[in-house]
Amino acid sequence: MLQMLDRPGFLIVGLIAILLFGAKRLPEAARSLGRSARILKAETAGLREDDPKKDETVHRVTTIPSES
Repeated sequence: MLQMLDRPGFLIVGLIAILLFGAKRLPEAARSLGRSARILKAETAGLREDDPKKDETVHRVTTIPSES
């Protein structure tokens, strides 16, 4: 989808964003987006550090014999 946007397309999207949110609120929105991205990055790094091989628990699958 971003491949379809060229320089004039980005300018149009930028102008629409300024009209919708106003010039004062755009920096706040960018900061908020940056914070959210940092939090997401930290959480995904935390998930990668949780190695399932460290857990020594064995998951057993039990089946109940069905009556025929």
